[in-house]
Amino acid sequence: MKKLSQKGIELLSELEGLRLKPYLCTAGVPTIGLGNTFYENGTKVTMQDKTISKEEAYRLFFLIATKFEKTINENAPSDLTENQFDALFCFAYNVGPTGFKNSTLLRKIKANPNDVVSITEAFVMWKGKKDILLSRRKKEIN
Repeated sequence: MKKLSQKGIELLSELEGLRLKPYLCTAGVPTIGLGNTFYENGTKVTMQDKTISKEEAYRLFFLIATKFEKTINENAPSDLTENQFDALFCFAYNVGPTGFKNSTLLRKIKANPNDVVSITEAFVMWKGKKDILLSRRKKEIN
C-alpha cells in the first residue's frame, strides 16, 4: 500500500496552507490546520474555535491521511509512481474521496495511464468557479 511521501506532504502543505485559526475554505466550510473540517473526536470545526498549534494541525492531518491513501490505493492503478500517487492524494484531499472515485480524472487514468493530455485536461476540469483552483491543479499536474 502506497503512502504519501514527504515531498507529497510538502506539496499538500503548500496547496492547503497551514492555518492555525479557523477560516472559511473556498467552499465556505469552517476549516483549520491543513484543510481539516473535523477534529479527531468527529466535531466539526467552527469559526469560534480556538487557535491550534502547528503540531496539532499536523496530528489532525495524519489522522485523516490514511483515509485518502486507502481511497487512492483501492481505486487507482497500483503501478503509480510516488509523484503520481502524491498528486492524486492532493487532488483527492481537495475534492474528497467520493469526488475522487467519481472523477473523470480517475476514469482517464484507468483508461490509459500514459495519456498525459487527457489526464491533464481532467485535472483542469476541477479548477473551480472563476478558475480559483487553477494554480493548485497546475501544481498537482507538475
